[in-house]
Amino acid sequence: MDILIKVIQLFLCFTLLVGIHELGHFLMARVFGIRVEKFYIFFDPWFSLFKFRRGGTEYGVGWLPLGGYVKIAGMIDESLDTEQMKQPVQPDEFRAKPAWQRFLVMIAGIVMNLLLAVAIYCGICYTWGEKYFANEDALYGYTFNTAAQSLGFENGDKIVSIDGQPIDDVNDIAMTLLLTEGDRTVVVERDGRRTSFTIPFRQLVDFRRAKGYEEMLTLRTPFRIDSVASAAALAAGLRSGDEIVALDGERHGEFAEYVGLLADRKSTDVQLTVVRGDSTLVLTVPVGADGKIGVAVARPDYRLRTKEYTFWQSIPAGIRRTGSVMANYWEQLKLIVQPKTQMYEELGGFIAIGSIFPSAWNWQDFWSKCAFISIILAIMNILPIPGLDGGHALFTLWEMLTGRKPSDRFLEAAQYVGLAIILLLLVYANGNDIYRFFIK
Repeated sequence: MDILIKVIQLFLCFTLLVGIHELGHFLMARVFGIRVEKFYIFFDPWFSLFKFRRGGTEYGVGWLPLGGYVKIAGMIDESLDTEQMKQPVQPDEFRAKPAWQRFLVMIAGIVMNLLLAVAIYCGICYTWGEKYFANEDALYGYTFNTAAQSLGFENGDKIVSIDGQPIDDVNDIAMTLLLTEGDRTVVVERDGRRTSFTIPFRQLVDFRRAKGYEEMLTLRTPFRIDSVASAAALAAGLRSGDEIVALDGERHGEFAEYVGLLADRKSTDVQLTVVRGDSTLVLTVPVGADGKIGVAVARPDYRLRTKEYTFWQSIPAGIRRTGSVMANYWEQLKLIVQPKTQMYEELGGFIAIGSIFPSAWNWQDFWSKCAFISIILAIMNILPIPGLDGGHALFTLWEMLTGRKPSDRFLEAAQYVGLAIILLLLVYANGNDIYRFFIK
């Protein structure tokens, strides 16, 4: 059932995003009086699942869910309809229009994907606001995993800034560390004073490839007693409100550390250093056969903050969020294509994309993922690869700047090359999925 929910979300998301993208091409072509022969969601080699004709355009749904397309008359595209290009130019064909109109038709799909992302993020901000955990609320600092400690972090550190930029949202910590090239200078509050250290870029690359960012940090919880449940603990002198700061003379700052240490001292007595108000006491406390001392721990009241927006406030907030996601993804893409980082191993296909959706339906999360993938589609389509919108736009831009139009033969060859590149990328990305999820 969990997989089915993920598949349904992936299908709905791609149907919406591909439909919006192709609608951009379709509407801009119609604005300039260009004939559109087909409008398809997904590809339809040999047959389609559904189709009908209206106003000279065939609308349909293909069976191959790898994208979608509009077939614009007089344009060399993925249909590779070279026979049409041999016929005399008609006034309602793409090739009959001036370069600037053709350029706008080509980038219209990308623009629509970006506008959709803005609209979704505006809606999310207005409906649900932005929930986040404030870095300043981490009163006791963080506990870091082994990979993060290898970068220079120590348990108990409170992160102040990265490269001079203060950290507000805890979720921004890993993103800020990983998404741009170069060394990082980190300032932390450690043992009551500020300390800075530099993390080399090469080390950050290794950290990322090892997925050290997963569960990179957790909020620290002090060993503060909420209530005393056992007679032995009461007799030893423990009271509600006491904070245990050391065991057998060794100081520790995290409740989880004491759990492990007490488990190693079953059925023995331990010396606990306790802070009670302005006093510090050392008490001898028996540890039970279960490795516990019979107390309940007071948990800090960690709460998510929410930024709420009115309708008008949600518009600039949605634009800012779109811009931030675009910038982060572009930086990530630049790192992936650099051979020295070997991050191309992170490329994923449909399984990787589908796995980001939750196994339980959540509208806020669904729309957030749709906006994110819409931005990915826009950025990937603007790449100057023949066969993608960016490739078509590049050739048209060259014509606008030089006044020289590439020949149909050149465009046909470029289309074949582009389709081969896209096919190889699809095979590689989905091969990575198969390796990661089924073999590795």
